[in-house]
Amino acid sequence: MASAKLKEVETDKKKQVIEIEKKPSLKTSDSFSEMSVPETGCLSIIVLGASGDLAKKKTFPALYNLYRQGFIQSNEVHIFGYARSKMSDDELRVRIREYLIKKDTSPEQSEDVSKFLQLIKYVSGNYDSDEGFKLLDKEISAHELSRNTQEGSSRRLFYLALPPSVYPPVCRMIRFNCMNKSDFGGWTRVVVEKPFGKDLDTAEDLSAQLGELFEEKQIYRIDHYLGKELVQNLLVLRFANRFFLPLWNRDNIANVQIVFREKIGTEGRGGYFDEYGIIRDIIQNHLLQVLCLVAMEKPISLKPEHIRDEKVKVLQSVMPISNEEIVLGQYEGYTADPTVSDHSNTPTFATMILRIHNERWEGVPFIMKAGKALNSSKAEIRVQFKDVPGDIFKCKKQGRNEFVIRLQPKEAMYMKLTVKKPGLDMSTIQSELDLSYGQRYQDAVIPEAYERLILDTIRGDQQHFVRRDELKAAWEIFTPLLHRIDEGKMKPLPYKRESRGPAEADELLEKAGYVQTHGYIWIPPTL
Repeated sequence: MASAKLKEVETDKKKQVIEIEKKPSLKTSDSFSEMSVPETGCLSIIVLGASGDLAKKKTFPALYNLYRQGFIQSNEVHIFGYARSKMSDDELRVRIREYLIKKDTSPEQSEDVSKFLQLIKYVSGNYDSDEGFKLLDKEISAHELSRNTQEGSSRRLFYLALPPSVYPPVCRMIRFNCMNKSDFGGWTRVVVEKPFGKDLDTAEDLSAQLGELFEEKQIYRIDHYLGKELVQNLLVLRFANRFFLPLWNRDNIANVQIVFREKIGTEGRGGYFDEYGIIRDIIQNHLLQVLCLVAMEKPISLKPEHIRDEKVKVLQSVMPISNEEIVLGQYEGYTADPTVSDHSNTPTFATMILRIHNERWEGVPFIMKAGKALNSSKAEIRVQFKDVPGDIFKCKKQGRNEFVIRLQPKEAMYMKLTVKKPGLDMSTIQSELDLSYGQRYQDAVIPEAYERLILDTIRGDQQHFVRRDELKAAWEIFTPLLHRIDEGKMKPLPYKRESRGPAEADELLEKAGYVQTHGYIWIPPTL
């Protein structure tokens, strides 16, 4: 009897599979990587929000550079712009062209720009309109047909250069109107920009809505910091160099600083910024991603999932942020922006200490610092080592050893160390072992972060993209703090433009054990 029932169930399952295959799939698999079919289908890249600043300043220039370097070929790729604005193909091309042509552009490069722009076609429609997306699908299909692409082998990449508020309706329109029609080696992938929600609940709600429409391996949550050259170098530095391995722990490292500083304020973005603030805009995503790469354990391989597994472990080990270990600031004149509330409590500056509760990092403060309208613009990682025990040279006052990774500008890595000052006296000074990219790699072109990440998306490599559980763990760290700020329970301190920020931030660093270097300034070497 049991055997007979089992056969009936199996038969029913087979019938069910046949019935599902006759219908349009509600969960088209992005399973090219699991198949042996070669990627022969043409590539369609669809930029949604094509008339916006992000698309014009970042997305289209990144695609052009990939085209110019031969990573995307004119005989296989076509680019579609989609937005609500009414315009012709040529009108969009004129808008984009000014962001591709530079003062030193040669006639040959100018010709490349013209050829690239001919790959772009524009479709106008609403973001919640079946009609608009059906028209978009018709144009994409016509291109695929013109390339003699076998149905199901085409590749469709949707880049959402849009506000997160429209992600759910746009993704529904893509899902039900514009998907690759079957699964014969092709794929459909969706790139979404930050911010991914405003707190844990909104992020989880957004993830759930996208998760109902696409599989996780079809969703690419882009954080452009993960595409920066020196960020991409972190795993190589840590795990391919023998002398770092025994030093990279609580026994040798006193503290780690991850810093983002900007001289500009919120010019032109006051309305957007006031809704999010410096923590949501910079720290919760960009700087936290860098922290994960600095603090993670060695993955068992370079497969994307193995790397992302280790990042999640770091995030899950971060302790709740204490009010006593955070300083908030707001630069004077911020509320003069007409798009900002006169009584805004939004911080434009924050210094905070994150503590990782695990065997490697127990007791080591990770200092996260970000601010606008400061006295310099830079992003860097600063690993400060403990004092030398038994200091016979009495050189503590000069400062500690530090390993500094300059992410921008003037990409570099340098080690601050104590050396004998040249001359007859036995006196010491601080100097550096310096790897400045502009000098060492003179002929190398460092790609923009968006170029690298878009290419990773085309290749199906999710290593440098944020996974859903990683996003959740990140929001779990910051949501309680953000709610205290939103409710007015924590107030930002005023600070002057072109300053270091509130003086209390430097006092917090001192309490955390950071030792300021005196009498030493790193000067990037010149050619």
